[in-house]
Amino acid sequence: MMEKKSSMSFPILIVEDNPVSRNILYKILANAGYDVVATENGHEALKVFRDRFFPIILSDWLMPGMDGIELCRAIRKMQLPGYIFFVLLTAKDSKADIIEGLKAGADDYLTKPVLHAELTARIRTGIRILELEKSLKAAAEEIKALSVTDPLTGCYNRRYLNEHLLQEITRSRRYGRSLSIVLCDIDYFKRVNDTYGHAAGDIVLKTVAHCLNESIRKGIDWVVRFGGEEFLLVLPETEFRFALQAAERLRQTIAARAIDLTQTSVGLTISFGITGFTADSPDDKISPEKMISMADHYLYEAKKGGRNCVMGGSF
Repeated sequence: MMEKKSSMSFPILIVEDNPVSRNILYKILANAGYDVVATENGHEALKVFRDRFFPIILSDWLMPGMDGIELCRAIRKMQLPGYIFFVLLTAKDSKADIIEGLKAGADDYLTKPVLHAELTARIRTGIRILELEKSLKAAAEEIKALSVTDPLTGCYNRRYLNEHLLQEITRSRRYGRSLSIVLCDIDYFKRVNDTYGHAAGDIVLKTVAHCLNESIRKGIDWVVRFGGEEFLLVLPETEFRFALQAAERLRQTIAARAIDLTQTSVGLTISFGITGFTADSPDDKISPEKMISMADHYLYEAKKGGRNCVMGGSF
């Protein structure tokens, strides 16, 4: 196996059993600055590909063991992080042969002996296709992220909550793990809007959202903007007592903080309602609706009890 490292994107995997042809292809692409790995048969190529992703593959059609068509079909069946631009190298040039290769999943073909200029031109075509696929994928991911994100605070929105809380509950129940949720509400938020204006209210919301997101475990917990000034924290693998402790730390942190507005600063407090379950909690009592309802009940009790406090109960 021959390999050349390069800083260029889209590394190329060459699959060619003929050592002379393999060396020619390798030198052309390596000298052009591409990141190239050359293998001598389909089985070796598949092994290399499983260890490293190659978005561009140049494969000979006729090879012993596993030919180019079989290799192409095997790769097309894989779950991959991106598209593969697959080029068949062949001495076959009949329309029937070309159609067979394209039906197997190949994107293009080159007739042997391969011309230097044609090879580099086809690689550039492949790169343009891969760059387009990459940009479309990034745009789709951005649209998806925007659809489940609150535009003001950057927290998840109710749509994300509706889609994922049941999944978190189901996963926790399946593996016998705890899960807690924390519903919190900014105390007297209407006074901020009435006194300082809605722009100041937006600053308060963004500041609180930042504090909440800074307090959670990245990649495990998540925060939802539940309502106007309400936020919901979902804490997988967290016992109720630890959720209480986390909420109390948050309450103290926010109560001690002065939030800078345009020409002044304000202090504020937050009330918390918490609930959670363990592996021993009865299944028939646990659902997204029941958990949110119970957390909301304890939030109401916290408000009724004077605000700026933490109340809760577990299943």
